[in-house]
Amino acid sequence: MPPPDKGPFLTDRLQALLWPAPVTINARERLRIVAGAALGILFAAVLSQWLAGAWTIAGPWLIAPLGATTVLVFAASAGPMAQPWAAVGGNTVSALVGIACVLVIGEPLPMVAAAAVSLAIAAMLALRCLHPPGGAVALTVALLGVDDFVFALFPVALNTLLLVLAGVVWHRVNGRRYPHSQQPTRPAVGEIPSRFSSADFDKALSRYNEVLDVSRDDLEDLLRQTELNAYQRLFGGLRCADVMSRNAVTVQFGESLEDAWTLMRSRKIKALPVLDRTGRVAGIVTQADFLRHADLDRRDGLGERVRDLVRGSGTLVSSKPEVVGQIMTRRVRVARDDRPVVDLLAAFSEDDHHHLPVVDGDGKLVGILTQSDFVRALARVIKPDEAR
Repeated sequence: MPPPDKGPFLTDRLQALLWPAPVTINARERLRIVAGAALGILFAAVLSQWLAGAWTIAGPWLIAPLGATTVLVFAASAGPMAQPWAAVGGNTVSALVGIACVLVIGEPLPMVAAAAVSLAIAAMLALRCLHPPGGAVALTVALLGVDDFVFALFPVALNTLLLVLAGVVWHRVNGRRYPHSQQPTRPAVGEIPSRFSSADFDKALSRYNEVLDVSRDDLEDLLRQTELNAYQRLFGGLRCADVMSRNAVTVQFGESLEDAWTLMRSRKIKALPVLDRTGRVAGIVTQADFLRHADLDRRDGLGERVRDLVRGSGTLVSSKPEVVGQIMTRRVRVARDDRPVVDLLAAFSEDDHHHLPVVDGDGKLVGILTQSDFVRALARVIKPDEAR
């Protein structure tokens, strides 16, 4: 039997290796990049040419690697290699290194070029200003045989500085953040928490051990946003009414503590919504409320103190609480039955909520949402292949 035809397979593999992924920006952003690059290089070129004439400086007044810097500053401005210090510092340091190699090594030219580029990369890494066009600057200096350190200031440093200033103005006018400084990631109030911490992220980066042209904070934000999108995809169509427990066990404001405690113990539940006469939620009473009023700080004889608390005094006037309304938590968070489940993940995972009463549009109790309900909902929406 002849071997199977591997042509299509090799074609697919080559296409995957050589054909890049599409750039995920819209037409307006593409136009913004092109216009900004044109204005930026025009500003740097015109002003540099004028200064060269005013200072009567002979020689080039604009360097070719500035075109590569323009791409980074205007098309990839969020990356660490496009930041002002990386651009100005990287190009200037590379020029200085290239000039030093010309002066020290001199010949042969291939040796000068190799030393200039490699040492420029080492210097940029050491000074935290890694900038790809810097390698081109070092190579240009080596090929031209530049031996005057003034060249690093003009045109290299000045060209780059003018271009960066144009980039700052352009991005600010368009409502973009540039310089794109490092900002620690802090989840907003009510935001769905991530399953990984910043320490986990830093550990993964250290094991990856490669240079990334994306800032650490941006990469972490992208991962957290991806996680949020996954939550919304899984839970987006679910409302509280879809997953809540409908037959919520409740008590009235004037229910005795003994009856409420007995009800919680017999039903094996930890919280009871407290309703007023109209069926609206007036509060919630939990096991923690009972323990708090039984002096939880004292560990000796806790069971007996709880029994003393819930046991009715049988008198008209009592020095201890007698009914649920006296110990319940009055400020209780509730959820509408039509609210998306994904909105409440943060409340359960970070805000220490274990039970949320669910109400209808009139504010009347229709059910209760618990952590167990969330687990069941997750089991319903995650497909088997996604769970693996």
